[in-house]
Amino acid sequence: MPMQLDRRTLLTGSAALGLSSVAFAPAARAAAPMSNSVGAPYMRYKLGEFEITAFNDGTRVTPNPEKVFGVNQKPEDVAAATAANFLPADKMVNSFTPVLVNTGKELVLFDSGNGANGRPATGHLASQLKAAGFSPEQIDVVVITHCHPDHIGGLMEDGAALAPKADYVIGEAEYAFWSSPDRANGPTTNAAKVVQANVVPLKDKMTFVKKDGEVAAGIHAVEAFGHTPGHMAWHVESQGKRLLIGADFCNHYVLSLRYPKWHVSFDADKDKAVETRLMLLDMLSADKIPFTSYHMPFPAVGFVEKGADGGYRFVPASYQLML
Repeated sequence: MPMQLDRRTLLTGSAALGLSSVAFAPAARAAAPMSNSVGAPYMRYKLGEFEITAFNDGTRVTPNPEKVFGVNQKPEDVAAATAANFLPADKMVNSFTPVLVNTGKELVLFDSGNGANGRPATGHLASQLKAAGFSPEQIDVVVITHCHPDHIGGLMEDGAALAPKADYVIGEAEYAFWSSPDRANGPTTNAAKVVQANVVPLKDKMTFVKKDGEVAAGIHAVEAFGHTPGHMAWHVESQGKRLLIGADFCNHYVLSLRYPKWHVSFDADKDKAVETRLMLLDMLSADKIPFTSYHMPFPAVGFVEKGADGGYRFVPASYQLML
């Protein structure tokens, strides 16, 4: 007669099989130690004749996303937005991604990570450069998109420049704001101290740029004010291929793109930051060009799709920039 299979039969058979497998299983081996690594140290992709290397400076867990993003919204609405996008409501992970552009003639580094003050969780650019096959002495130009500590903390190591042979580029308005003695007090105090330690000593090697200022052929400044008074993004182009190095104009792959009008606590001029965010996201979505933004999930590069409701969607790059 055919065997009748029901739930009880299946469970009984499974239990018996489990006992049998336990009886004849080899002794368990010792568990491998945790690596405690920061993840992949770098990722490379192509842009025409240029080669881009994204560096993983580390990550940081931050509590209470509603105190950073959507500060002009109800906390429960921010929590609902995170839940709708499969994100925890009580914490978030912030990534830090400096970028190096190899034009074939020069190496141009955009921002320097957190440096020694960010360790052990962040501040790994120096070691990641080595892992990617570069030495700091090879860097020709360092571009400072803006003067927040997580972007300039790695410029100096033990009082010496990370890139000792490099020239430096910064927005004229950005340097004027942060180097002023007026920044020494109030909410700008901490950042101003890092500027005085890491940026001002490099002044003699600096070029101060405005809109459309050029770092190298194919690399031009884009005004992206709001996050800081002189915050700059950078347009990179080679053989008709384009990329926007966006720095901090858009800091979260969901909460900044899906809700671009939400205020961000770290934006100095929140209304101007919204204006800049909408302008650049519109350009990226309309022109269908990729962008890299400093705090997106590593390797922090992708595309923008505009929704019918005025929000946007981040589409991570896969193999588009490898071909």
